[in-house]
Amino acid sequence: MIKKRYNKTPLTFEDQLVLLKTRGLEISNEAKALAYLNEISYFRLSAYFLPYQSEKDKFNPGTTFSQIIHTYTFDRELRLLVFDCIERIEIAIRTQMIYSMAHYYNDSHWQDNPNIFVTPYCNKSGILVDPYSELQTIISKAKTARTPEAFIKHYTDSYHSPSNPPSWMCLELLTIGELSRLYKGLKKNQDKKLIADFFDVHHTVFISWLHSLTYVRNICAHHSRLWNRDLSVEPNRLLKPKGEWISKPFENNSRVFYFMCVLKYLLLRANPGNGIKERLIGLFKKYPNIPVQFIGIPSDGKGKVLEWQNEPIWQ
Repeated sequence: MIKKRYNKTPLTFEDQLVLLKTRGLEISNEAKALAYLNEISYFRLSAYFLPYQSEKDKFNPGTTFSQIIHTYTFDRELRLLVFDCIERIEIAIRTQMIYSMAHYYNDSHWQDNPNIFVTPYCNKSGILVDPYSELQTIISKAKTARTPEAFIKHYTDSYHSPSNPPSWMCLELLTIGELSRLYKGLKKNQDKKLIADFFDVHHTVFISWLHSLTYVRNICAHHSRLWNRDLSVEPNRLLKPKGEWISKPFENNSRVFYFMCVLKYLLLRANPGNGIKERLIGLFKKYPNIPVQFIGIPSDGKGKVLEWQNEPIWQ
């Protein structure tokens, strides 16, 4: 591909509105549309144009600015739903990691034993991977912070040894990404299995799912688009589920709906009373004109979206 020089000039909000109209977008309230462009930005909204354009830079007949805004708002509420589910799962993962390891090793400070973690190595990108040292650095920074967490300060003020607080305090310091790397960095598969068994997932699949949870959590936290997105970090397919799962038409693990099935599977173990199905149904009813197939819900080949609620895991 031959590269060229970028020579587009910035457009005023008014010019952006004119451009949208020349491309066939119906705008009934120009003042309101300008207010949205001032608030959200043309570039951010442009990611929601594509499904409404069969031809590049030309909106399908009847496409309205309100429809674009509704799609954008639907995506925002979808992110909030997903983010809430990930929070519940993250807390359960942290709990199981602390509990399983502390009881298996009969050691409140198992995180300070370097023999539990893999030997440092360089990954394919040449970056040093050292889970034990990474964890120790996080703990050290927490202890020496100008305003440390109350539970860290209480421990350092009250005890002289061991130097670090127990695992149930230290792991509270970790983000989901750091928990994911910590789990992957455990040396023994048996240790990984102790934690993954709670969620009825093989430990190799659980590593992948943790990575995807981190990736999607960051998408949500940074307010990026979730609707109509191919996931760069795909969760591994669950080939041997222990319990209800999904049928083959729904196994597109590069799309968001498969990830939501992963959330549902994990929540059934971590938070059985979760209302993810009801909340998702409510979201779809609130925005009935949003083409939900763009989150990865398959169709029957004739344009009719399959009944995802009838899949075993969603019953």
